Amino acid sequence: MSTTERKTDIGPPHYEKFLPEIIKKNYGKWAHHEILKPGVMVHVAESGDKLFTVRAATPRLMSITSIRLFADLADKYCDGHLRFTSRNNVEFLITDESKIEPLKKDLSDNGYLVGGIGNAISNIVHTQGWVHCHSAATDASGVVKSIMDELHPRFTSTELPGKLRIAFACCLNMCGAVHCSDIAVLGVHTKVPVIDHNELPRVCEVPTLVSSCPTGAIRPATVDGNKSVEIEDAQCMFCGNCYTVCPSVKINNAESDGISIWVGGKVSNARHEPMFSKLAIPFLPNNPPRWPEVVEAVSGLVDLWAKNARKHERMGEWIERIGWSRFFKLSGIPFTKHHIDDFTHAGETFKRSVHLKH
Repeated sequence: MSTTERKTDIGPPHYEKFLPEIIKKNYGKWAHHEILKPGVMVHVAESGDKLFTVRAATPRLMSITSIRLFADLADKYCDGHLRFTSRNNVEFLITDESKIEPLKKDLSDNGYLVGGIGNAISNIVHTQGWVHCHSAATDASGVVKSIMDELHPRFTSTELPGKLRIAFACCLNMCGAVHCSDIAVLGVHTKVPVIDHNELPRVCEVPTLVSSCPTGAIRPATVDGNKSVEIEDAQCMFCGNCYTVCPSVKINNAESDGISIWVGGKVSNARHEPMFSKLAIPFLPNNPPRWPEVVEAVSGLVDLWAKNARKHERMGEWIERIGWSRFFKLSGIPFTKHHIDDFTHAGETFKRSVHLKH
Protein backbone atom coordinates (compact mmCIF):
# COMPACT_ATOMS: atom_id res chain seq x y z
CA MET A 1 0.00 0.00 0.00
CA SER A 2 1.42 3.37 -0.98
CA THR A 3 1.84 6.07 1.66
CA THR A 4 1.84 9.81 1.19
CA GLU A 5 4.35 12.13 2.75
CA ARG A 6 2.96 13.49 5.99
CA LYS A 7 3.07 17.27 6.18
CA THR A 8 2.66 19.16 9.41
CA ASP A 9 3.36 22.56 10.86
CA ILE A 10 4.46 21.05 14.16
CA GLY A 11 8.14 21.63 14.93
CA PRO A 12 10.82 23.38 12.90
CA PRO A 13 11.26 22.81 9.16
CA HIS A 14 14.02 20.45 8.08
CA TYR A 15 17.40 22.18 8.17
CA GLU A 16 18.29 20.91 4.71
CA LYS A 17 15.88 23.41 3.20
CA PHE A 18 18.16 26.24 4.28
CA LEU A 19 21.53 24.86 3.21
CA PRO A 20 23.44 26.47 0.33
CA GLU A 21 23.51 24.33 -2.80
CA ILE A 22 27.25 23.73 -2.48
CA ILE A 23 26.75 22.22 0.99
CA LYS A 24 23.90 20.01 -0.21
CA LYS A 25 26.07 18.82 -3.09
CA ASN A 26 29.09 18.00 -0.92
CA TYR A 27 27.36 17.02 2.32
CA GLY A 28 29.65 14.69 4.27
CA LYS A 29 32.30 14.86 1.55
CA TRP A 30 34.57 17.67 2.70
CA ALA A 31 38.28 16.92 2.34
CA HIS A 32 39.80 19.62 4.56
CA HIS A 33 39.55 23.21 5.72
CA GLU A 34 42.08 25.93 6.46
CA ILE A 35 42.20 29.46 7.82
CA LEU A 36 43.22 31.92 5.11
CA LYS A 37 43.39 35.08 7.22
CA PRO A 38 41.77 36.39 10.43
CA GLY A 39 38.05 35.78 10.18
CA VAL A 40 38.23 33.97 6.84
CA MET A 41 38.41 30.23 6.22
CA VAL A 42 37.79 27.83 3.34
CA HIS A 43 36.34 24.33 3.23
CA VAL A 44 37.48 22.22 0.28
CA ALA A 45 35.32 19.30 -0.86
CA GLU A 46 36.50 16.03 -2.39
CA SER A 47 34.99 17.31 -5.64
CA GLY A 48 37.27 20.36 -5.53
CA ASP A 49 34.45 22.78 -4.68
CA LYS A 50 35.38 25.53 -2.25
CA LEU A 51 33.17 27.24 0.33
CA PHE A 52 34.55 30.40 1.95
CA THR A 53 33.41 31.60 5.37
CA VAL A 54 33.67 35.20 6.59
CA ARG A 55 32.99 35.53 10.32
CA ALA A 56 31.97 38.78 12.01
CA ALA A 57 31.15 39.71 15.59
CA THR A 58 27.66 40.72 16.63
CA PRO A 59 26.32 42.36 19.82
CA ARG A 60 24.03 39.29 20.27
CA LEU A 61 21.04 41.41 21.29
CA MET A 62 20.45 42.91 17.87
CA SER A 63 18.08 45.47 16.48
CA ILE A 64 15.90 44.86 13.44
CA THR A 65 18.21 47.28 11.61
CA SER A 66 21.22 45.01 12.22
CA ILE A 67 19.35 41.89 11.18
CA ARG A 68 18.19 43.56 7.98
CA LEU A 69 21.76 44.69 7.27
CA PHE A 70 23.04 41.12 7.59
CA ALA A 71 20.22 39.86 5.39
CA ASP A 72 21.01 42.46 2.74
CA LEU A 73 24.71 41.53 2.80
CA ALA A 74 23.80 37.85 2.51
CA ASP A 75 21.61 38.61 -0.50
CA LYS A 76 24.39 40.67 -2.07
CA TYR A 77 27.30 38.27 -1.58
CA CYS A 78 26.01 34.82 -0.53
CA ASP A 79 22.80 34.10 -2.45
CA GLY A 80 20.93 34.84 0.76
CA HIS A 81 22.77 32.33 2.97
CA LEU A 82 24.29 33.05 6.40
CA ARG A 83 24.50 31.31 9.74
CA PHE A 84 25.01 32.17 13.39
CA THR A 85 27.48 30.25 15.55
CA SER A 86 26.79 29.08 19.09
CA ARG A 87 28.73 32.11 20.34
CA ASN A 88 26.71 34.59 18.32
CA ASN A 89 29.18 35.23 15.52
CA VAL A 90 27.55 35.71 12.14
CA GLU A 91 29.10 33.78 9.25
CA PHE A 92 28.62 34.58 5.57
CA LEU A 93 29.02 31.58 3.26
CA ILE A 94 30.58 32.51 -0.10
CA THR A 95 31.44 30.48 -3.18
CA ASP A 96 33.12 33.33 -5.10
CA GLU A 97 36.50 34.20 -3.55
CA SER A 98 36.51 37.63 -5.21
CA LYS A 99 33.58 38.69 -2.98
CA ILE A 100 35.48 38.24 0.29
CA GLU A 101 37.22 41.62 0.44
CA PRO A 102 34.16 43.66 -0.69
CA LEU A 103 32.10 41.91 2.01
CA LYS A 104 34.74 42.62 4.66
CA LYS A 105 34.75 46.27 3.62
CA ASP A 106 30.97 46.52 3.87
CA LEU A 107 31.06 44.93 7.33
CA SER A 108 33.83 47.28 8.45
CA ASP A 109 32.02 50.34 7.08
CA ASN A 110 29.00 49.37 9.17
CA GLY A 111 31.07 48.85 12.33
CA TYR A 112 31.33 45.04 12.42
CA LEU A 113 34.70 43.41 13.06
CA VAL A 114 35.81 40.37 11.07
CA GLY A 115 37.77 37.74 13.01
CA GLY A 116 37.29 35.17 15.75
CA ILE A 117 38.52 32.12 13.79
CA GLY A 118 41.48 30.03 14.94
CA ASN A 119 43.85 31.29 17.62
CA ALA A 120 41.72 34.26 18.58
CA ILE A 121 38.98 35.33 20.95
CA SER A 122 35.59 34.35 19.63
CA ASN A 123 32.52 36.49 20.23
CA ILE A 124 31.52 36.50 23.90
CA VAL A 125 28.38 34.45 24.52
CA HIS A 126 26.28 36.08 27.21
CA THR A 127 22.91 36.13 28.92
CA GLN A 128 20.20 38.81 29.05
CA GLY A 129 21.28 41.01 31.96
CA TRP A 130 19.41 44.05 33.11
CA VAL A 131 17.78 44.53 29.71
CA HIS A 132 15.45 41.61 30.36
CA CYS A 133 16.26 39.20 33.21
CA HIS A 134 14.59 39.69 36.59
CA SER A 135 17.19 37.81 38.65
CA ALA A 136 20.40 39.21 37.13
CA ALA A 137 23.12 40.10 39.63
CA THR A 138 24.79 42.30 37.04
CA ASP A 139 24.35 43.48 33.48
CA ALA A 140 25.39 41.40 30.48
CA SER A 141 25.60 43.60 27.40
CA GLY A 142 27.29 46.43 29.29
CA VAL A 143 30.04 44.29 30.81
CA VAL A 144 30.65 42.37 27.57
CA LYS A 145 30.85 45.64 25.63
CA SER A 146 33.39 46.99 28.13
CA ILE A 147 35.52 43.82 27.97
CA MET A 148 35.56 43.60 24.19
CA ASP A 149 36.36 47.31 23.81
CA GLU A 150 39.63 46.32 25.49
CA LEU A 151 40.15 42.91 23.88
CA HIS A 152 38.87 43.34 20.32
CA PRO A 153 42.42 43.35 18.84
CA ARG A 154 42.57 39.71 20.03
CA PHE A 155 39.45 39.04 17.91
CA THR A 156 40.80 40.48 14.67
CA SER A 157 44.21 38.76 14.87
CA THR A 158 45.45 35.19 15.34
CA GLU A 159 48.42 35.86 17.61
CA LEU A 160 47.15 34.01 20.69
CA PRO A 161 48.57 30.58 21.61
CA GLY A 162 45.22 28.91 20.94
CA LYS A 163 41.49 29.42 20.90
CA LEU A 164 40.03 31.59 23.64
CA ARG A 165 36.37 31.35 24.60
CA ILE A 166 34.90 33.89 27.01
CA ALA A 167 31.38 33.56 28.41
CA PHE A 168 29.18 35.70 30.61
CA ALA A 169 26.22 34.82 32.83
CA CYS A 170 24.33 37.26 35.03
CA CYS A 171 23.69 34.77 37.83
CA LEU A 172 24.60 31.21 38.70
CA ASN A 173 21.47 29.83 37.04
CA MET A 174 23.83 30.22 34.12
CA CYS A 175 21.92 30.45 30.88
CA GLY A 176 25.34 31.34 29.39
CA ALA A 177 28.20 28.88 28.81
CA VAL A 178 30.19 29.85 31.89
CA HIS A 179 30.61 26.24 33.03
CA CYS A 180 32.85 25.35 30.09
CA SER A 181 34.70 28.44 28.82
CA ASP A 182 38.36 29.44 29.07
CA ILE A 183 37.35 32.56 30.99
CA ALA A 184 33.90 32.90 32.50
CA VAL A 185 32.40 36.04 34.03
CA LEU A 186 29.58 35.24 36.43
CA GLY A 187 27.27 37.61 38.29
CA VAL A 188 26.80 36.60 41.93
CA HIS A 189 24.29 37.40 44.64
CA THR A 190 25.96 37.25 48.06
CA LYS A 191 23.10 37.77 50.53
CA VAL A 192 20.05 35.74 51.46
CA PRO A 193 16.81 37.05 49.87
CA VAL A 194 14.70 39.48 51.85
CA ILE A 195 11.09 38.32 52.36
CA ASP A 196 8.11 40.66 52.27
CA HIS A 197 5.82 38.70 54.60
CA ASN A 198 2.83 41.01 54.07
CA GLU A 199 2.94 40.79 50.28
CA LEU A 200 3.84 37.11 49.92
CA PRO A 201 0.43 35.54 50.76
CA ARG A 202 -1.27 37.75 48.17
CA VAL A 203 1.01 37.02 45.19
CA CYS A 204 2.77 33.69 45.80
CA GLU A 205 1.91 30.03 46.33
CA VAL A 206 3.86 28.74 49.31
CA PRO A 207 4.18 25.09 48.10
CA THR A 208 5.55 26.26 44.73
CA LEU A 209 7.95 28.63 46.47
CA VAL A 210 9.21 25.92 48.82
CA SER A 211 9.76 23.45 45.98
CA SER A 212 11.67 26.03 43.90
CA CYS A 213 14.71 25.90 46.18
CA PRO A 214 17.35 23.39 44.95
CA THR A 215 18.95 23.10 48.41
CA GLY A 216 15.77 22.88 50.50
CA ALA A 217 16.56 26.11 52.32
CA ILE A 218 12.98 27.44 52.20
CA ARG A 219 10.45 26.21 54.80
CA PRO A 220 6.76 27.09 55.35
CA ALA A 221 6.22 29.45 58.26
CA THR A 222 3.60 31.69 59.83
CA VAL A 223 4.77 35.26 60.36
CA ASP A 224 2.55 37.82 62.10
CA GLY A 225 -0.45 35.63 61.36
CA ASN A 226 0.36 35.41 57.63
CA LYS A 227 1.17 32.23 55.75
CA SER A 228 4.74 32.77 54.58
CA VAL A 229 8.16 31.11 54.51
CA GLU A 230 11.49 31.24 56.26
CA ILE A 231 14.97 30.69 54.82
CA GLU A 232 17.76 28.66 56.41
CA ASP A 233 20.65 31.03 55.74
CA ALA A 234 23.32 28.32 55.89
CA GLN A 235 21.64 26.35 53.09
CA CYS A 236 21.00 29.25 50.71
CA MET A 237 23.23 29.30 47.63
CA PHE A 238 21.94 32.70 46.38
CA CYS A 239 20.66 31.32 43.08
CA GLY A 240 17.48 33.41 42.94
CA ASN A 241 15.20 30.55 41.89
CA CYS A 242 12.81 31.57 44.66
CA TYR A 243 12.53 35.09 43.26
CA THR A 244 11.68 33.62 39.86
CA VAL A 245 8.46 32.10 41.24
CA CYS A 246 7.77 34.66 43.95
CA PRO A 247 8.64 38.37 43.61
CA SER A 248 8.08 38.82 47.34
CA VAL A 249 11.36 36.99 48.00
CA LYS A 250 13.75 39.66 46.80
CA ILE A 251 17.25 38.49 45.82
CA ASN A 252 18.60 41.63 44.12
CA ASN A 253 20.78 43.88 46.25
CA ALA A 254 22.61 46.83 44.72
CA GLU A 255 25.19 46.87 47.51
CA SER A 256 26.13 43.20 47.72
CA ASP A 257 25.61 41.88 44.17
CA GLY A 258 28.80 41.58 42.14
CA ILE A 259 30.85 39.56 39.68
CA SER A 260 33.14 36.52 39.93
CA ILE A 261 35.72 35.26 37.43
CA TRP A 262 36.19 31.58 36.54
CA VAL A 263 38.85 29.97 34.34
CA GLY A 264 39.89 26.74 32.69
CA GLY A 265 36.76 25.35 31.07
CA LYS A 266 36.38 23.98 27.55
CA VAL A 267 34.08 21.79 25.47
CA SER A 268 36.60 20.52 22.94
CA ASN A 269 38.01 16.97 23.15
CA ALA A 270 41.27 17.99 21.46
CA ARG A 271 44.43 17.15 23.46
CA HIS A 272 42.47 16.99 26.73
CA GLU A 273 38.95 15.93 27.67
CA PRO A 274 36.34 18.66 28.30
CA MET A 275 36.89 20.64 31.48
CA PHE A 276 34.71 22.63 33.87
CA SER A 277 35.58 26.21 34.75
CA LYS A 278 36.96 26.78 38.25
CA LEU A 279 36.84 29.83 40.49
CA ALA A 280 39.65 32.37 40.14
CA ILE A 281 38.30 35.65 41.58
CA PRO A 282 35.40 35.29 44.05
CA PHE A 283 34.06 38.84 43.93
CA LEU A 284 34.44 42.08 42.02
CA PRO A 285 32.12 45.06 42.50
CA ASN A 286 29.41 46.19 40.11
CA ASN A 287 30.70 49.48 38.76
CA PRO A 288 28.64 50.44 35.70
CA PRO A 289 28.80 51.73 33.08
CA ARG A 290 32.34 50.43 32.29
CA TRP A 291 33.12 47.87 35.06
CA PRO A 292 36.86 48.75 35.20
CA GLU A 293 37.74 46.09 37.79
CA VAL A 294 36.25 43.31 35.67
CA VAL A 295 37.87 44.55 32.47
CA GLU A 296 41.27 44.75 34.17
CA ALA A 297 40.91 41.25 35.65
CA VAL A 298 39.87 39.58 32.39
CA SER A 299 42.49 41.44 30.34
CA GLY A 300 45.16 40.44 32.85
CA LEU A 301 44.23 36.77 32.65
CA VAL A 302 44.25 36.85 28.84
CA ASP A 303 47.69 38.51 28.79
CA LEU A 304 49.07 36.05 31.37
CA TRP A 305 47.89 33.02 29.38
CA ALA A 306 49.08 34.51 26.09
CA LYS A 307 52.54 35.09 27.53
CA ASN A 308 53.03 31.67 29.13
CA ALA A 309 50.99 29.06 27.25
CA ARG A 310 52.37 26.76 24.58
CA LYS A 311 51.07 26.74 21.02
CA HIS A 312 47.46 25.49 20.79
CA GLU A 313 47.27 25.19 24.60
CA ARG A 314 43.93 26.26 26.04
CA MET A 315 43.65 28.16 29.32
CA GLY A 316 42.69 25.10 31.38
CA GLU A 317 45.36 22.93 29.76
CA TRP A 318 48.01 25.53 30.59
CA ILE A 319 46.85 25.72 34.22
CA GLU A 320 46.78 21.93 34.55
CA ARG A 321 50.34 21.77 33.20
CA ILE A 322 51.82 24.34 35.58
CA GLY A 323 49.56 23.55 38.55
CA TRP A 324 46.95 25.69 40.24
CA SER A 325 49.32 26.91 42.96
CA ARG A 326 51.65 28.24 40.27
CA PHE A 327 48.69 29.85 38.48
CA PHE A 328 47.63 31.75 41.59
CA LYS A 329 51.22 32.88 42.14
CA LEU A 330 51.67 34.10 38.56
CA SER A 331 48.30 35.85 38.44
CA GLY A 332 48.66 37.50 41.84
CA ILE A 333 45.16 36.33 42.80
CA PRO A 334 44.99 35.54 46.53
CA PHE A 335 43.87 32.01 47.41
CA THR A 336 41.02 32.16 49.94
CA LYS A 337 38.46 29.89 51.58
CA HIS A 338 36.10 30.64 48.70
CA HIS A 339 38.30 28.59 46.38
CA ILE A 340 37.79 25.41 48.41
CA ASP A 341 34.92 23.33 47.05
CA ASP A 342 32.62 22.28 49.92
CA PHE A 343 30.08 20.40 47.82
CA THR A 344 29.15 16.97 49.20
CA HIS A 345 31.11 15.03 46.58
CA ALA A 346 33.92 17.55 46.14
CA GLY A 347 36.42 15.20 47.78
CA GLU A 348 36.36 13.02 44.71
CA THR A 349 38.06 15.84 42.77
CA PHE A 350 40.70 16.71 45.39
CA LYS A 351 44.35 15.83 44.84
CA ARG A 352 45.10 12.99 47.27
CA SER A 353 48.85 12.68 46.97
CA VAL A 354 51.91 14.70 48.00
CA HIS A 355 52.93 15.21 44.38
CA LEU A 356 52.24 18.89 43.78
CA LYS A 357 53.26 21.27 40.99
CA HIS A 358 54.79 24.60 42.00
